[in-house]
Amino acid sequence: MLKQISIYAENKKGCFQNITGLLMENDINILGSVTNDSAEYGIIRMVVSDPDKCIEVLKNAGYICKTTPVIAVECQDEVGALDKILKTLYSSNININYIYLSFNRESGLPIMVMHTDEVREVENILINKGYKCD
Repeated sequence: MLKQISIYAENKKGCFQNITGLLMENDINILGSVTNDSAEYGIIRMVVSDPDKCIEVLKNAGYICKTTPVIAVECQDEVGALDKILKTLYSSNININYIYLSFNRESGLPIMVMHTDEVREVENILINKGYKCD
């Protein structure tokens, strides 16, 4: 299981770059991310190389942020791979709130980062079905 960083950021020019600049200056690598915006504020969700340091850096810079547990599931790079994972979870009556993509830097395979209310249960289901999870 991974820690995802959720950052509440003003929807204005340069804000996202300011965040990425802070992470760069502190040697924190972004491994996967997704953004959702609204008129004035957005949520930037990301998995990073050092989540605890990331939270410290961003809070010290005045950002509101928190960590959330997520699951990273490695899958094959082929048509239907995500569908198979989602069917497995659907058959177990599991809801996935959102998904975004990363990749395993060693194997080159896609990694689906998933948020659900049943993190431990989903992790166990997927591992029992032969998936590699973090």
